[in-house]
Amino acid sequence: MIGDSVYDDHSLSPDPNLCITIEDGSQSSDHLVAENPDDLETDLDLENDCDGLLEIETNHLEESDTFPDDSQGKCLMPPASGMEFDSYDDAYNYYNSYARELGFAIRVKSSWTKRNSKEKRGAVLCCNCEGFKMVKEANTRRKETRTGCQAMIRLRLIEFDRWKVDQVKLDHNHSFDLQRAQNSKSHKKTTKRKQEPPLDVQVRTIKLYTTLAVDTPAHGTSNSSGETSDPTHDHSHSSRRLELRGGFRILQDFFFQIQLTNPNFVYLMDLGDDGCLRNVFWIEARARAAYSHFGDVVVFDTTCLSNAYELPLVAFVGINHHGDSILLGSALVAYQSCETYVWLFRAWLTCMLGRPPQTFVTEQCKAMQTAVSEVFPRTHHRLSMTHVLHTIFQSVDGLQDSESFRIALNRVVYGFLKVEEFEVAWEEMVIRFGLTNHETIQGLFQDREQWAPVYLKDTFLAGALTFQLGNSAAPFIFSGYVHQHTSLREFLEGYESFLDKKYTSEALCDSESSKSIPELKTTHPYESQMAKVFTKEIFRRFQEEVSAMSLCFGVARVHSNGSASSYVVKEREGEKVREFEVIYETSAGAQVRCFCVCGGFSFNGFQCRHVLLLLGHNGLEEVPSQYILQRWRNDVKRLYVADFGSGRVDIMNPDQWYEHLHTRAMQVVEQGMRSKEHCRVAWEAFKESVNKVHLVTHNPS
Repeated sequence: MIGDSVYDDHSLSPDPNLCITIEDGSQSSDHLVAENPDDLETDLDLENDCDGLLEIETNHLEESDTFPDDSQGKCLMPPASGMEFDSYDDAYNYYNSYARELGFAIRVKSSWTKRNSKEKRGAVLCCNCEGFKMVKEANTRRKETRTGCQAMIRLRLIEFDRWKVDQVKLDHNHSFDLQRAQNSKSHKKTTKRKQEPPLDVQVRTIKLYTTLAVDTPAHGTSNSSGETSDPTHDHSHSSRRLELRGGFRILQDFFFQIQLTNPNFVYLMDLGDDGCLRNVFWIEARARAAYSHFGDVVVFDTTCLSNAYELPLVAFVGINHHGDSILLGSALVAYQSCETYVWLFRAWLTCMLGRPPQTFVTEQCKAMQTAVSEVFPRTHHRLSMTHVLHTIFQSVDGLQDSESFRIALNRVVYGFLKVEEFEVAWEEMVIRFGLTNHETIQGLFQDREQWAPVYLKDTFLAGALTFQLGNSAAPFIFSGYVHQHTSLREFLEGYESFLDKKYTSEALCDSESSKSIPELKTTHPYESQMAKVFTKEIFRRFQEEVSAMSLCFGVARVHSNGSASSYVVKEREGEKVREFEVIYETSAGAQVRCFCVCGGFSFNGFQCRHVLLLLGHNGLEEVPSQYILQRWRNDVKRLYVADFGSGRVDIMNPDQWYEHLHTRAMQVVEQGMRSKEHCRVAWEAFKESVNKVHLVTHNPS
């Protein structure tokens, strides 16, 4: 019976809003009539469980259930609970291909749809040897092929229109027969499948998997087709695969080990049509929680790809309340294509519950730019200043007067406040050094609105826009842990140590910021105000602005229009004097708004020296609260245990029970660590909760 062999508990059965449909689309009934019994072999087991749910067993094969031929020698991973697919067809095709490779055939044992709809909601795919013939069929001349085999997978439609494998049985009670399997219905259909047209990468289905492919022997990335490497070209039907020295078994073991102690750890796999692994993404539970605090600016770190490291590692990087980099997700990619980045960005965005960052910073790459515009259409996409200037310096490495060029470039990039001035200065620099037709220089100038500071004054960057003259290398979050020839095994062995040091460093900075009193350098009230508010490192940066106020002078109002006024603030820079325009506006409730042409607040997250001087000029003894960002405050207790769900719990799903209870309990633990009194209250709450649960156990009614 189905209830014994497949549906072990009601939590995995269809819900009361679902009804059963036969695979050809007709409604289920007590009597099934087939026009051709050879085309539709059906064993019906109709039974109602305690919830009034109906299940139908049917062996019908859908016309669309086919799969393209795999090339010889391609090894498919066995099915596993937790695998996810973009569609039912993808799931069926995968299991059918796996079966053909192993030497057995499959059929649809049962499926169910939503009531009054043809939308499929779940299905069970089983080995063709499942079950036994009915008594009335036992005397037919057809050879008995059924052995009561229990091998199967059960699929269920989950959120975001994806299909998930929630139960798997791999063991067969019969031998495999490759030739007989190839002649079965499920595999015969393979040769009849029409050739599908190429799918444009912009609409290509992104497949997310949560299990691993088989080991592969080599390392780096592979291009078996021999095509020229072009990061902007999409190879949607290529055989590119992720190949790492050391094999994927250690990666699989690594993920499994983490999940034993960290249930909210997530990893996703991208498999090609041939079943081979192309990309893998993973993210820590803490990173997902940290994103709720620091999701305004995210940098996509591709240092390993740009410098041809052996490990094709990329990382999503945020900036925490101390101005330090934090890891918000990692990935290994087989090839730099638009298709790869679209899959990766969607995988990451899914883990962040669909909340895109305010600003997303990448290197200059057409494939990335296309992917960002598709996945993050409302996000400010900016290019990494460090990568842009590093690229320029590398491209003119043979320039005779390279040091003079470095100084000139730094002056042009940082020395002008208006767009017109920047563009004129850039043109003069290019002509001076004979770079008018330099391809790299031309390409970066075309994208100037994505990286030049003069264009970014409305983009919040949280201190990410920094580049010191003479610093020829972009910051790398895995610096000191990943080198040119670091292998996968070496990286994984040091990964948790890397995270531990990151977490420890943040905890030490938290402690220093909350307990130590910064030394003041001036008597200005803004400095003493922020010393009590900002974390230690952010206060140090702000303190530099306060100290630099001594270089500013000559505040003058040049224009007024109602509540808004325009001022000019002068600043000494060596022997020169520069003028900075500052807009000062007051609104109802005496709220003050300020904007400086230098863009200091957008770039750094705190007000610049010019605005501070003007605030004092207008009699304000404190920095307005709207300019004290919560992301920099030292009095905010940031819990890195977040509720990733919608708050709704499926009471029939034990997996959700655990995850929901674990999340809530860890939030109490985090709060309990704040002080001795917090710990005492949390402990009492836990004891009270345990007592209440014991009462339910002893009094189930």
